[in-house]
Amino acid sequence: MGRKKRIWMPNSFYHVVCRGNRREALFRDDGDFKTFLHILRQIDKKTPFELASYCLMTNHFHLQIRSKEQPISKVMSLINKRYADYFNTKNRITGHVFEKRYYGKAVDSKEGMLEVSRYIHLNPVDAKMVINAQSYQWSSYRYYMHTSRHHLLNMAIILDYFSGDEWEKRRKYQEFVGRER
Repeated sequence: MGRKKRIWMPNSFYHVVCRGNRREALFRDDGDFKTFLHILRQIDKKTPFELASYCLMTNHFHLQIRSKEQPISKVMSLINKRYADYFNTKNRITGHVFEKRYYGKAVDSKEGMLEVSRYIHLNPVDAKMVINAQSYQWSSYRYYMHTSRHHLLNMAIILDYFSGDEWEKRRKYQEFVGRER
């Protein structure tokens, strides 16, 4: 029996999650995290997508992503294939790197976009890896707090839900992320 075909809505963002096979580590050292981000940049050049937020955990990753030109399934296939090839070559292993197909759910409202972004950014806090989201190196949250531009992120997608100038929007987002869920 074949897999159910995924539905793609070109103007929708998706919350995508991929786990390591058997929940094993996808990222074993800083080089793995950096390589994954490099792969995202490479894929974005060939098959453009928009990234609103991300978090790379040890054994899984989260992306808040939209692709207007290609189905999300195509983009994720390219990302996961490229990373699996790297991971297997580096570690001199063969076989599956990812547990199964990615989890992907369309985000269809302003509230949904904000909640998904907050969930992604608080993932390392909830996992008790860090005390606050800003301390985690492998998520987009630090960029939301400290930089105006990022080569891969479109932070305006989330920040424009808040009023004020750029720094006021960042402050309001920080308050939103810090609030009780």
